[in-house]
Amino acid sequence: MQPLWYRNAVVYAVDPAMFRDSDGDGWGDLRGVTRRLEHLRGLGATCLWLLPFYPSPFKDGGYDVADHLSVDPRLGTLPDVVELLEAAEEAGIRVILDLVVQHTSDQHPWFRAARADRDSPYRDYYIWSDEPRDDGIASVFPTVEDGVWTLDEQAGQYYRHTFYAHEPDINLANPEVRREIRRIMAFWLRLGASGFRVDAVPYMVRAAGADPAFQDGTDLLRELRDFVALRHPEAVLIGEVDVPVEEYEDYFLGGDGLTVLLNFWLNNHVFLALARGEAEPVHRALGELPPPPAGSQFANWLRNHDELDLERLSEEEREEVMAVFAPDEDMRAYGRGIRRRIAPMLGGDARRVAAAHALLLSMPGTPVLQYGDEIGMGDDLSRRERLSVRIPMQWTAGDNAGFSSASPDRLVAEPLKDGPFGCAEVSVYDQQRRPDSLLAKVGDMVRTRLGLTEIGHGRYRVLDTGRPSVVALRHEDERDGVVVTLVNLSAEDVEVRVPDCDLEDLVDVLADGEYPPEGDDPPALRLAGHGYRWLRPRAHVFK
Repeated sequence: MQPLWYRNAVVYAVDPAMFRDSDGDGWGDLRGVTRRLEHLRGLGATCLWLLPFYPSPFKDGGYDVADHLSVDPRLGTLPDVVELLEAAEEAGIRVILDLVVQHTSDQHPWFRAARADRDSPYRDYYIWSDEPRDDGIASVFPTVEDGVWTLDEQAGQYYRHTFYAHEPDINLANPEVRREIRRIMAFWLRLGASGFRVDAVPYMVRAAGADPAFQDGTDLLRELRDFVALRHPEAVLIGEVDVPVEEYEDYFLGGDGLTVLLNFWLNNHVFLALARGEAEPVHRALGELPPPPAGSQFANWLRNHDELDLERLSEEEREEVMAVFAPDEDMRAYGRGIRRRIAPMLGGDARRVAAAHALLLSMPGTPVLQYGDEIGMGDDLSRRERLSVRIPMQWTAGDNAGFSSASPDRLVAEPLKDGPFGCAEVSVYDQQRRPDSLLAKVGDMVRTRLGLTEIGHGRYRVLDTGRPSVVALRHEDERDGVVVTLVNLSAEDVEVRVPDCDLEDLVDVLADGEYPPEGDDPPALRLAGHGYRWLRPRAHVFK
């Protein structure tokens, strides 16, 4: 058993509809993911986060779930899930699934039964009102939805929807609903999933708090954690929790709540640092980050399948990041975020993109990679809202970027063909053949990171190098292992002096290039523009 496997894992997030089409129908599918597991293994990823593959109208990229216990026929079958889980296990890759139970699609059988009959037991699976009322909840998509209440003509009442109008909120204060959720979790855990990424957790907690049997809504998290621990002691609950940093403990609950929190606080400050070319926002964010409870963890990422939500920054900081990375209104979403991938945000500069990944992988916590970012894929701003970053994987420079053999009119989305981020310039096949490619560099980082457990779950502290552009951290573990990570966020070459470290005893375990021996007295470490170096004491490298 590996009960704390997630603490030294590298997670790779895949949208199965966009990854690889195995049967030529134009949609990526589960068999396509299975047949491309060697890509994950070659990269060094040890955990696959599989985005929703459940039956869905796909009005919200599959997060509008119409059946939690089945597979959308365009994406495969339940035997395909089993085959994928077995193949991943053989490859040493764990699989976590999206648990989307804050809302359902309005096509879900629960909602169809609820709207058809006031006396149906499913009526109380959702939140209804004779008139719109102020619950203190604002729409997640204020530029798209006018509010959170919509009249259902068939039901004769309004239903609440925190997200889109076609995604009615589930009534988590209803014990029967929570029993259904446990049934869903048990089903997928029994098939071999290693846990769940839980969607929209703060909204779930708020809704569950209406149950008088609960002391507060966080009892829901205790209930889910207890259930998972009994069913699968190694399974994790990774929570989407975008709240102020001082509220993180309300979701860890001293180790009794979520296992891992997605660290929006640090993510926002990483982009502020990248926008400025300065380390201070990252150093400050780490200084204000509360330590997770024993056995718990933070997860870090650069970009994911949603907009880059910058709500954890001040208004001035948010506008600063927007001005650098989303100067055009079309690049922005919902008045708060950016709908671009990391490579175009950094101007397609391979050194900057590599440095950003070096920064991600040197942060304390579990790193999460978004499919395609390891090769520097772009985005498609012609697609609405967040769909701009949900585009087909670019495997080759051939037809449909090697994603599908279907005719273009049948594709779930059109791959990028032209321009600096099109498949003619950016593809897995091309980068696999070049030892200096972004794919090669990110793969080196991931595989090196797996051997540096000090970063995964050790202690850390910020180092003052005297260079504003350098993010410098010293990581230690309980076995006295030490790793020093340096990332230069500027384009200028710099020299740094690392306090409290014997530089003569430090050797590179990863670097962006060759660096000559340090000959200064006192010794200094050189960093190229957008360079990075991870170092260990010589005794730990050669013992």
